[in-house]
Amino acid sequence: MSTSFRDRVRAFLEANDPGRAPKDPAKRLAWQRDWAAVMVEEGFAAPSWPRQWGGMELGLADQVVYHEEFAKVKRPSHPGSGIFVVGPTIIKHGTDEQRQRFLRPGLRGDVIWAQCFSEPEAGSDLPSLRTRAERVGDEYVVSGQKIWITNGRNADWLFALVRTGSRESRQHGISYLLIDVATPGVTIRPLRDMTGGASFSEIFLDEVRVPVENRVGAENEGWKIARTSLGHERSTAGVAQSMRYRRIVDEFHALARELGRTKDARVRQLLASIEIDVRLIILNNTRTLSTVLAGSDPGPVSSIGRLMLTEFEKRLHELAVDLIGAAATLAPTDPHSVQRGRWVQGFLATRASTIGAGTAEIQRNTIAEQVLGMPREDLLTHSH
Repeated sequence: MSTSFRDRVRAFLEANDPGRAPKDPAKRLAWQRDWAAVMVEEGFAAPSWPRQWGGMELGLADQVVYHEEFAKVKRPSHPGSGIFVVGPTIIKHGTDEQRQRFLRPGLRGDVIWAQCFSEPEAGSDLPSLRTRAERVGDEYVVSGQKIWITNGRNADWLFALVRTGSRESRQHGISYLLIDVATPGVTIRPLRDMTGGASFSEIFLDEVRVPVENRVGAENEGWKIARTSLGHERSTAGVAQSMRYRRIVDEFHALARELGRTKDARVRQLLASIEIDVRLIILNNTRTLSTVLAGSDPGPVSSIGRLMLTEFEKRLHELAVDLIGAAATLAPTDPHSVQRGRWVQGFLATRASTIGAGTAEIQRNTIAEQVLGMPREDLLTHSH
């Protein structure tokens, strides 16, 4: 672990503070894009990526340092986190032309990417997806619907799983396509959630023509390729998220002090429990990252980390709302709301934590079967 590297990160963060986020959505997006460009220009973007493609090419120890230091301060999030899912996939499975064309603009925020995997009848069971891609000459003609697309309303490009094999082929007939949202036939509709926001969208693809050169990897090999996407999404992003929760737990402790609740023995026990949880999550996600960097599929280990984090963030915000009490019913704009309603907004947003990107039930099944070696439920039923 390099002390000089930690100093470099701290110096960069101290020298570059873009201030508070604008309230206007368009100005906020521009603010995020500007920060993403600064990160690339100053050499502090994508800690695990090769330098050739705009990354820092850091070892595991320095990646942990990087995430620790960024988690201590509030800086803009990337305008499109999808690049950190599709980017490693293109690096590993894409062509040189695709790497040259997509990686650096995605890191800079010049191009925003959105992941299009889930469908109305294919969420946790992705191998059953139905969006169809028929090859016609040098193009695929794509038709279908994708749903629960994060940041879809701001997306410039989509990375999508589509069916190129038979309906019965499941994971053996799926391909991985990159789709320009400006292509005729792409329709994006926002989905409003219980927070009042519209961070998700549904996307309709009506005979959208996608050049074959925008396919990543071989035809019908998309499922294997998607495992790279999901592995990086749940490892590198998981470490960053767990480090961010280190800061949020500190703010939770500060909330308890602000409300004068720290002398309550029950509250102190809950604070200690949350502290233990966040430390375990950081350790587990670091283990997952080390597995990925060693060139292995994190597999079930990433399911353990994701399950821990989603259950944790729900519990954390439930406890925060309990601490706040009756004032938690106030709107964020109410002058009497606690910390401008941030904990209440977090409470509402995390109701979906154990549903998105693989439900808690699916994660538990994966852990049971692949970590504990337990038989599948259908086999148990059949044996009786």
